[in-house]
Amino acid sequence: MANEKKIYGIFRGAPFHWVGDGFRVSNYFPSGNDLEQRISPFILMDYAPSYNYSSTTEQRGVGPHPHRGFETVTIAFAGSVAHHDSAGNSGVIEPGDAQWMTAASGVLHKEYHEKKFAEQGGLMHMAQIWVNLPKAHKMDPPGYQALTAEKMGHVNLPNNAGKVRIIAGEFQG
Repeated sequence: MANEKKIYGIFRGAPFHWVGDGFRVSNYFPSGNDLEQRISPFILMDYAPSYNYSSTTEQRGVGPHPHRGFETVTIAFAGSVAHHDSAGNSGVIEPGDAQWMTAASGVLHKEYHEKKFAEQGGLMHMAQIWVNLPKAHKMDPPGYQALTAEKMGHVNLPNNAGKVRIIAGEFQG
C-alpha cells in the first residue's frame, strides 16, 4: 500500500523529575536521537501520571519563568492547574480541560495547583506539549486560552474503540 506506515520505534520516557514543587513529570521527547526532526513542530512533551498530593496552604507549582517562540498546550486529566502571566492572562483548567499559551514574542508565566485543589490535595494527572511557532509568528503578541471540555469537539470511534477529543484542528469534519 502506498499509504502504509511503519512503526519508527517505541520510546520510554526519561526518569521522573520535578518541575518546581508541583509537577512530577517524565519527558517523552526530545529523546536524543533523530526523533526531534521526525515530529516537528513538536519540541517537548512532559507527562505527569497520576500523583497524589497532600493538602497544603502553600502555593505548589512552578514560579515565574520565561517562554518565547513557541506555544504550550496543557491537558488536565485530574487536578486543577492555575496560570498567570506577564501579559495579564490568567485561568484555571479542571479535569478534561486544556490551556493553550502562546508565548510568541515572550512572556513570563507561572503554573501552580489551583488554591482549592491545593488545600484539599488529591490526584494530579496531566500532559504538556510544546509546539514550535512558524518563523513568521515568533514575534506575535503572547496569548492564552482555556479550553473547557464541553467546548472541545468529541468523536466516538466505531466499535466502542474509544473517543477522540479535539483540542485543535479537525478530525473527520
